[in-house]
Amino acid sequence: MLPEAVARQIIAEHGGRPRGVGQIAGAPHAARDNPGCGDHVTVWARVENGRLAEVRFTGKGCAVSRASASLMTQRLGGLALGEVHALSASYRAMVMGEALPDPALGDLVALAGVSRLHARRKCALLAWQALETALSEVEKA
Repeated sequence: MLPEAVARQIIAEHGGRPRGVGQIAGAPHAARDNPGCGDHVTVWARVENGRLAEVRFTGKGCAVSRASASLMTQRLGGLALGEVHALSASYRAMVMGEALPDPALGDLVALAGVSRLHARRKCALLAWQALETALSEVEKA
């Protein structure tokens, strides 16, 4: 678990200057909204040879949703789809307070404290839900 000050710094950095922003032409994508707070995100996923070759997002939202999406693009790009699904499940369990932070999540563990903030859980999971939807389209094809 990261010290709280470090976690806040990571969230502020990625929330204020998110990475992985933009569209991927021709890639499957999915949009998700959080009606409770007005957050909106669209995630694009380019898959090649069973790997998440690139993942990007656009949208608007709070620092938690932007940081989560930014960190997701940084951590998951290049991984095999099985690894992506495993890390997604681990991240979701951490955010929901069902599991301790998995070191394999890297800087995403900065969002572990969200598990104590019920209203922010949806913010932290928004981009991940959109990614899973986009990947399900790829896997159906």
